Amino acid sequence: MAACSFGKGRCLYMRIQTRDFGGIEVAEEDVVTFEGAIFGFEEYKKFVFLFQEDVSEHFVWLQSVEEPDLCFILVEPELVAPGYRPGLPRDVQALLGPGEYMFWLIAVIREEFQDSTVNLKSPIVINPATRRAAQIILEEDYSLQHPLLANKEGGC
Repeated sequence: MAACSFGKGRCLYMRIQTRDFGGIEVAEEDVVTFEGAIFGFEEYKKFVFLFQEDVSEHFVWLQSVEEPDLCFILVEPELVAPGYRPGLPRDVQALLGPGEYMFWLIAVIREEFQDSTVNLKSPIVINPATRRAAQIILEEDYSLQHPLLANKEGGC
């Protein structure tokens, strides 16, 4: 388990507890602050992006630093929706600061994995330079429950 490193320079480490991975150390500079809260979890602002080397780089875990049991599975948009390029409203750009933005999709993993979905309408947006993030609701007509896996005909 490793944190996605957004920082540059010397690291101070902190130990956090997680539901899925137990106690882990993360660099303080890798903590991301949600300026625009995750819907339904407004009281939690500090998160780290974690990845497992033995799992695809297209999946990450968004782990709360404040609540060990709060963790989301995120998917890189290109994996499930090639060409996904939503417009980012100016107010979100102002909130996150200038720079390049990364989009991640929240996955809902179902008991029957083939029924799992991602939310294209409300992505997580992060500015790695400022380590600020937000979940936004896009004005474009995107699906709230887009299939995680391609269907048998080869489409999504």
